[in-house]
Amino acid sequence: MQHIRSYHPAGVITEPPVDVVSLPHDLRHLRRKLLHLSNGDMVMLDLKDAVLFHHGDRLVLDNGDTVEVRAAPEKLFEVKARDTLHLIELAWHLGNRHLSAQIEEGRILILRDHVIRSMLEGLGAIVTEVEEPFQPARGAYHSHGGHSHGHHD
Repeated sequence: MQHIRSYHPAGVITEPPVDVVSLPHDLRHLRRKLLHLSNGDMVMLDLKDAVLFHHGDRLVLDNGDTVEVRAAPEKLFEVKARDTLHLIELAWHLGNRHLSAQIEEGRILILRDHVIRSMLEGLGAIVTEVEEPFQPARGAYHSHGGHSHGHHD
């Protein structure tokens, strides 16, 4: 079984990966874990420190080949607003409830929660069910920290 002891952020390596590992957002904060690749192989991730991986990051195998981390599709709500100010207000309400959210220009993505959906619709938001990769922003007090990429080469 091959091991992974280093990584690179998305965009650094241009060669195609030998395989991919797809993980939802809450399983991309890793230090040591047995990973199941898309081809059925398993590799052991063994890093010095925990890392919050993003879509497109590359894990480096012992032999120098790379495996791409992919954000697995998740069941989400897409939240849209009347205008930019309304979107900011909706983001404030979600943040006030400490919900994980991916904030983009023109929309917010959150994990499906029907109570929150009702609240958002009551605030005038358009809420639609979607299934796509989820990369929520990490809060200032979130214990998992940021995306540091210490490059343990």
